[in-house]
Amino acid sequence: MGKRALISVSDKTGITAFAKELTEAGYEIISTGGTLKTIQEAGIAAIAIDEVTGFPEIMDGRVKTLHPKVHGGLLGKRSNPNHMQQMEENEINPIDMVVVNLYPFKQTLLKEGVSKEEIIENIDIGGPTMLRSAAKNFEDVVVVVNPADYDAVLDAAKKDELSIELRQQLAAKVFQHTANYDAMIAGYFAEQTGEEFPETYTVTYEKVQNLRYGENPHQIAAFYAAPLRDGVSLASAEQLHGKELSYNNIQDANAALEIIQEYDMPAAVAVKHMNPCGIGIARDLSDAFKLAYDADPVSIFGGIVALNREVDKQTAEQLSEIFLEIVLAPDFTEEAKEILTRKKNIRLLALDTMRSQAIAHKLTTVSGGALIQHQDTGQVVSNDLEVVTKRKPTEQEVEDLLFAWKAVKHVKSNAIVLAKDNQTVGVGAGQMNRVGSAKIAIEQAGEKAKGSVLASDAFFPMPDTVEYAIKAGVTAIIQPGGSKRDQDSIDVCDEHGIAMVYTSMRHFKH
Repeated sequence: MGKRALISVSDKTGITAFAKELTEAGYEIISTGGTLKTIQEAGIAAIAIDEVTGFPEIMDGRVKTLHPKVHGGLLGKRSNPNHMQQMEENEINPIDMVVVNLYPFKQTLLKEGVSKEEIIENIDIGGPTMLRSAAKNFEDVVVVVNPADYDAVLDAAKKDELSIELRQQLAAKVFQHTANYDAMIAGYFAEQTGEEFPETYTVTYEKVQNLRYGENPHQIAAFYAAPLRDGVSLASAEQLHGKELSYNNIQDANAALEIIQEYDMPAAVAVKHMNPCGIGIARDLSDAFKLAYDADPVSIFGGIVALNREVDKQTAEQLSEIFLEIVLAPDFTEEAKEILTRKKNIRLLALDTMRSQAIAHKLTTVSGGALIQHQDTGQVVSNDLEVVTKRKPTEQEVEDLLFAWKAVKHVKSNAIVLAKDNQTVGVGAGQMNRVGSAKIAIEQAGEKAKGSVLASDAFFPMPDTVEYAIKAGVTAIIQPGGSKRDQDSIDVCDEHGIAMVYTSMRHFKH
């Protein structure tokens, strides 16, 4: 008996040409439903699955390939005499190739207004089962799940060179594909049942691109995206200019994206090593960028800039005066693009930075495991602030305090941010003690520290940070509160007429 190929695909891209060449290579085609109709309408000989099984497709197509004559033909080991004898006794013929892709579950979930019934009906059962059967028996069965592999499989089939190495590579793709498919289904049901952290946590990502290297040249790396991402995502950005993004570029750009989304007014954020080195907001984008630049004109060199308005000519001219790795913005005017693309190496990324990010889990790998938590989407408004000192902050101080609080949330702990007039003037990040971060921020601010406000991502265990800030000229402080020695810091503030407010919310970032 000649070779047989079972073809049943939802994505029919290139299937008629593939089936035609398979028949020319000596394969008999078995097919199902819409795939059978497509193949036959193209003038290609094919037989229906029910002619093989002797059983009709039933239940609106829910049951058609789940049959011993299908799976026996896939799972029977050709080298096992007992298998071959049982196949003969049960009139089961071998199937040598399976070409299957699955009901579009991902695309169905992403459809606007989709019903639960439609989602459930797009959970493929027969397809994954055939794929897994064929992949398990890859030594005897060639399995193709991706149309991108059609040409390579045809070339090998025509030359009768479907090697064990190729078969195993194709089988590996199948199990990767079905794992991805099942992970999306598991995620859907977990969401429907409200199970936040199930006993087994399954996630899946799809490759966007290989990267030249990771954080350092001796580390290999790749960039993956969540298949069902909702809201704004760096993986959805359109690159308008410049060379490929690096691992560090992506990390920094994502940090910049998260920060820029804190601000509603025209804003500019400069990021270096995943920490903001300058943030400014103003009525005009170019003024906002000037504030971000002036906040730290040294550290911004070679950094990432994110903006939340279309980049115009004036802003582009300012951006072009310094070396930047990436500019991320909702869009660029033609004049702005003409100015910025004169620089060969700058990357321009277009992404709707005004669109909010979906609340998602944050996953961090540790040796042999992972930590999973909600993203930090906590926010504070003026009505949430608790004034704990005798002096209340002025209206301008409250504005600056909230501005600084949004910034300190995105600075590595221990974190201190000084701000004044909608501009960060000093950032202290990642020190082993809080006063160390304060010293860095105050030293960076210099004379700008006078009349500024200070934000701390966590409480003060002792009053030394407050004392140091007061000496520098800070007039108001925002912090979570909650230390056993809170009163010591309050007393120091009251002694010097400084305002302090509590948020009752901590923003550690490790």
